[in-house]
Amino acid sequence: MGGTGLFDAWPEKYDQWFQTSIGSLIKTFEIELILDMLRPSKGELILDAGCGTAVFTQDVVMAGAQVVGLELSLPMLVQGGEKLTGRPFSMILGDMKRLPFRECVFDKSMSITAIEFITDARGAVDELFRVTRPGGIIVVATLNSLSPWA
Repeated sequence: MGGTGLFDAWPEKYDQWFQTSIGSLIKTFEIELILDMLRPSKGELILDAGCGTAVFTQDVVMAGAQVVGLELSLPMLVQGGEKLTGRPFSMILGDMKRLPFRECVFDKSMSITAIEFITDARGAVDELFRVTRPGGIIVVATLNSLSPWA
């Protein structure tokens, strides 16, 4: 199962943008908000749906959580996996609209800058609720239409 190809050529360019002064500033601000809302902790199993190159996943893993990163683009997923070699991070090539997990398997779920690229965003969010245990936390962040990435 491969991606649609939309993001297959992006891994290097995507990561490089976060190394620019504006990209670094935005990442710092966004990860602070994500961690504040998600509150990852040691021993938790967290899904990162649309994990891309693990730009935001890294900080969740470093907080002690075990993360499963799901991504539609194999090149993005591979680059993310390389960053987290030896860490509690599992990679799954898959589609957010049909998450390949049983119900209530994750303590928490997150999807950062992915949902806006899905035609059936509501269905994808429903899937996040399906795989997250009752009382768990789900964090979804989207690009603002004024964003340089949007």
